[in-house]
Amino acid sequence: MSFKYAALLAATVFAAPAFAEVDIEAGEKAFKKCKSCHMIKNGDDVIYKGGKTGPNLYGLPGRVAGAGEDFKYGQSIVEAGEKGLTWDAETFSAYIADPKGFLVEYLDDSKAKAKMAKQRVKNPEDIFAYLESVVAE
Repeated sequence: MSFKYAALLAATVFAAPAFAEVDIEAGEKAFKKCKSCHMIKNGDDVIYKGGKTGPNLYGLPGRVAGAGEDFKYGQSIVEAGEKGLTWDAETFSAYIADPKGFLVEYLDDSKAKAKMAKQRVKNPEDIFAYLESVVAE
């Protein structure tokens, strides 16, 4: 693990109380940016109608990266999942801030690629909390 992501992980661990104070309603509102590419759908139950260029985000929390159904993931995200990457608030937040950079560091492969572009999201942990709440309903 590089110094950059080790520092990010350390900052995340020490900032754990900040992650504990998430706003699910703000996360649902912020998800509106995500819906251009992603949907939230459980079988035939469409929870949040959205695009199909990104994977369905239902059940994302705790999921192995690159392992969702009915989506053709890029090779690098599949490799990251095979190496043990699972989605939690910290990995989700780091990934959406810089998907390619995250994968380059996680895989220690300068040629790693991401299908997803960088996203400017103020509090990605709120979106993650919203995704967790959808499954809990």
